[in-house]
Amino acid sequence: MTHVYFDHNATTVLDSQVMQAMLPFMAAQQGNATSRHAYGRTARDAIEQARAQIASAVGAHPSQVVLTSSGTEANNFAINGMTAKQPNTQIAISAIEHPCVMRPAEMLQSHGFKLAKVDVNAQCKLDFENLESVLRNPTSLVSVMLANNETGAIQEIAHVAELAKKNGAYTHTDAVQAFGKIPVNFADLNVNAMTISSHKIHGPLGAGALILDKRVDMTPFMLGGGQEKGLRSGTENVAAIVGFGIASELAVKNLTSHAQKTQQLRTQLEAGLHELGATIFAENTKRLPNTSFFGFNNVEGETLVMALDKKGFAVASGSACSSDSTEPSHVLLAMGIAPDLARGAIRVSLDANNTSEQVNQFLLVLKQVLNQLKQMVAMAA
Repeated sequence: MTHVYFDHNATTVLDSQVMQAMLPFMAAQQGNATSRHAYGRTARDAIEQARAQIASAVGAHPSQVVLTSSGTEANNFAINGMTAKQPNTQIAISAIEHPCVMRPAEMLQSHGFKLAKVDVNAQCKLDFENLESVLRNPTSLVSVMLANNETGAIQEIAHVAELAKKNGAYTHTDAVQAFGKIPVNFADLNVNAMTISSHKIHGPLGAGALILDKRVDMTPFMLGGGQEKGLRSGTENVAAIVGFGIASELAVKNLTSHAQKTQQLRTQLEAGLHELGATIFAENTKRLPNTSFFGFNNVEGETLVMALDKKGFAVASGSACSSDSTEPSHVLLAMGIAPDLARGAIRVSLDANNTSEQVNQFLLVLKQVLNQLKQMVAMAA
């Protein structure tokens, strides 16, 4: 049985052009990028070329790109590094942040910071009145994701940054899900720091970046040999960084066609979901073109995911990074969705390599599975 992959917000397949660029750095020893000999210089040149490619893709200068091992590391670096030299005031994050923003922010409460979680409305959009109320208290950092990884809802980050700066706070945005799906420009967003990741854009696992305003007084995240301008020490993963650079170039090149194709597929998918009686979360707001998060009453999301997997469709019940939890999505609860409906949530995240035929087949299989589950519930009653 051939599986159909509908979980591209979790990770994407490695692009063949990216693989070809990485192969020379995987097949032969290219030297340590801090070494002065020819092998080391080759590695350093490759890293700096990739840094320039990443910077160009997000409207930044290469000197603003701090390379990391993942988006999770970059988010932890932002939260901890931007607050370390700040007074122990308040950190403000949205109530729908990814766990790799939420948990380090919660951890800083043990260091004397207060934590404010800014509300969102029923469409997963930030409540700016609540944000303005929060910012009346002295605040060191505001972190709000550009696009939610579950619902796909897109936030007005430039406005968030404007309000934060008026109140003397730094602004960070997690743009991991947005990059490659919508235009992402660091300068236009007006933030002090922004996180992106390679494996969400058909690049390799094990590479991410924090795009950083050089005026921010950052505390180093990892100490050692002084790599990444002393902010993130550790011998660089040259092959992954090279792949990230090529993937970033391709993401910008293919952005329009990717958005158009996935939008068409999502429209087709959601028309069918409505016929099946699904509730589509954040349906009436601007979302990532590839993302649909939906649920059915009296159906457990995990049960549905496993049943669909057996039928050949890979989907998710929420964020891949918190899929070990059986609790309802914290994003949906923050939106005011009833827990019983939230437990039934399913996320389909599409890619341009998916097809209309796959979507039609998915809807047929989904209808069959739902009927089977309803019959099982009826028999148990």
